[in-house]
Amino acid sequence: MTNSKLIYLDNNATTKVDEKVVEEMMPYFSKYYGNPSSMYELGGVNSKKIQESREIIKEFFGAKSAKEIFFTASGSESANMAIRGVLDVDKSKNHLITSKVEHPCVLNVHKQLEKEGYSVTYVGVNSDGEINKEELFNAVTDKTALVSCMYANNETGVIFPVEEIAQVVKSKNKNTKVFVDGVQAAGKIKLDVKNTEIDMMGISGHKFHAPKGIGALYVNSSTLISPLVIGGHQERGKRAGTENVPSIVGMALAAQMADDALAYEETTVKRLRDKLETNLLSKIYNARLNSSPYNRVPNTTNIGFEYVEGELILLNMNDVGICASSGSACTSGSLDPSHVLKAMGVPFTALHGSIRFSLSRYTTEEEIDYTISKMPAIIDKLAKISPFQKELQELKQRKGFI
Repeated sequence: MTNSKLIYLDNNATTKVDEKVVEEMMPYFSKYYGNPSSMYELGGVNSKKIQESREIIKEFFGAKSAKEIFFTASGSESANMAIRGVLDVDKSKNHLITSKVEHPCVLNVHKQLEKEGYSVTYVGVNSDGEINKEELFNAVTDKTALVSCMYANNETGVIFPVEEIAQVVKSKNKNTKVFVDGVQAAGKIKLDVKNTEIDMMGISGHKFHAPKGIGALYVNSSTLISPLVIGGHQERGKRAGTENVPSIVGMALAAQMADDALAYEETTVKRLRDKLETNLLSKIYNARLNSSPYNRVPNTTNIGFEYVEGELILLNMNDVGICASSGSACTSGSLDPSHVLKAMGVPFTALHGSIRFSLSRYTTEEEIDYTISKMPAIIDKLAKISPFQKELQELKQRKGFI
């Protein structure tokens, strides 16, 4: 970075760990370092703290019982544990349903399962990124073992009606299980699984100011899964390995803080997001919104800058200290356009120039103002070296900028 300023607008990729969370974790590295499975008091302290943390995460999910909560190492592990775990228990059905815009941790599992003999229906979305519910519901058969879908899309922030999806799926086949990837919803909107037909939901701590390397999976009491990681007795035999006590403790506090901040997310964070979005769309002639303007989590916007390259945009943003993303953090090393935006039918002219801005409760008004002040010049500079000068001039004229 050539600029001393740091404006972090990539919170869907990861968030900074809250200082209070770090402080809460520290004793469990060096003071309370015992193995939770040990019989002596040093281990017992940690065992008790894990159970206290499990109760907190139960409340975060809105689950009925702490026994429905399993700690994992990530959202990706939670997804794999849920999907593989259910299918390993009941091999009588070979049909799966998911959407075309899922995170790679769900999408790529399904692609692998196809190679193993499963039939998969990939449900489409409309131009706003909203799932085609009718297509999904019509795909459910007596052979459907599992429906997997995300709560909020990591690239656009668009919210899927997961409670309705689960309810209708169960009405068509009560034995079909429903897994929800809740990673991008957790900490941004209220979770309440106990009042739904959702069977399983995964989250990841580093998306709501907990450390990386810790996640959780909700599995309702009527759903059986087999372990993904086989070994010891930890997590009631469902996930072997000595527990990551500091991170479990940290995620529990981060979850409490995130729940307490939900009103702030829905008001202040949303207002700042909208301010950024409105200004960029009004000041930059080749900017377009790549999602529904309404049905989103409060912190996310995805804006396409037509006829310019996303990689160049990000490099120039980095030069002035602004961090954002061109898509999922798990695929940002790829030069291929976003599979999410392609599924939405975003024009080719904007596919490679789309940037995701994702805020957090730590984003300030000054940071948004700074970003608004810098982005028009960046896009204008890159538009001038674009090989599509004729198309850009026509677009500028059509939008009334000349």
